[in-house]
Amino acid sequence: MTSPALVASCWTTAGDALPAGDRERSPLPLPERVRAVAATGWVGLGLLHADLDGLSPADLAALGGLVRSQGLTHVEVELLDGWWDDDEGAWRPRWDLLLAAARELGAALVKATPPPAGHTGDLVVRLRALAEEAAASGTRLALEPVPWAAVASIPAGADLVREVGHPAFGLVVDAWHVFRAGTSLEELAASLSGGDPVVVAVELDDADATVVGTLFEDTRDRRRYCGEGVFDLPGLVRVLRGAGFEGPWGVEALSTEHRALPLDAGLARARDAAIAVLTAPPQPRTPLDPQTRRPS
Repeated sequence: MTSPALVASCWTTAGDALPAGDRERSPLPLPERVRAVAATGWVGLGLLHADLDGLSPADLAALGGLVRSQGLTHVEVELLDGWWDDDEGAWRPRWDLLLAAARELGAALVKATPPPAGHTGDLVVRLRALAEEAAASGTRLALEPVPWAAVASIPAGADLVREVGHPAFGLVVDAWHVFRAGTSLEELAASLSGGDPVVVAVELDDADATVVGTLFEDTRDRRRYCGEGVFDLPGLVRVLRGAGFEGPWGVEALSTEHRALPLDAGLARARDAAIAVLTAPPQPRTPLDPQTRRPS
């Protein structure tokens, strides 16, 4: 069996860095991260805006050359936020940086986060315009629904993708956000049916049954490696493959535990755990308890 093609998300290689706040920039040099990803058998990696900020066009070109020389074939850049705000001065510089990086690195997509919960503005026109810009830069825009935001689930995101109706716009399906949003696999499958390519990227991860702290604290500090938590990852993979997604599969290792590991060790552990899930033989489906939505 051919080993699944895996992409190390930005946090999987970021070392002791944290999303949101003043520790977003990885303390690890970008060339070290690129070489480590290639050496441990991944096909690509993700990079965060904080890691790209301050790089000149020549720096980005050199980074793209390194990525290609290491045999990596898939790059993702992130994270665009604030795009729903009419004040383009607040978010446009980051968008321009991400697009420039996408051009130089040959990035398959630029990830974006949804507006905060309670946002009531029309998102369709703005997303369609951003998708046009992404396409002009040779990439795609990918929105990642999160359970505390205005686009809180994959079904809601799928409806939005269809409404936007642009081939350069799709969804990131993160396992943590699927299960923590309470979306069942049946609901997920129904939202992705129809044959249209809604999903453009996937991030695999796991978690414990109980949320500790806020949802954001839980997602930042307490994710588990694939197969080490309670998520039905084989079921998720089955649904995604049934919807036409065949990879490459992103792996997002994001936790206090992962941040404490050396780069190569963390990459190897995240890789092996994801491969075990992706290559596991199909299992008979166990009926779910209607109250708990867990296997009965």
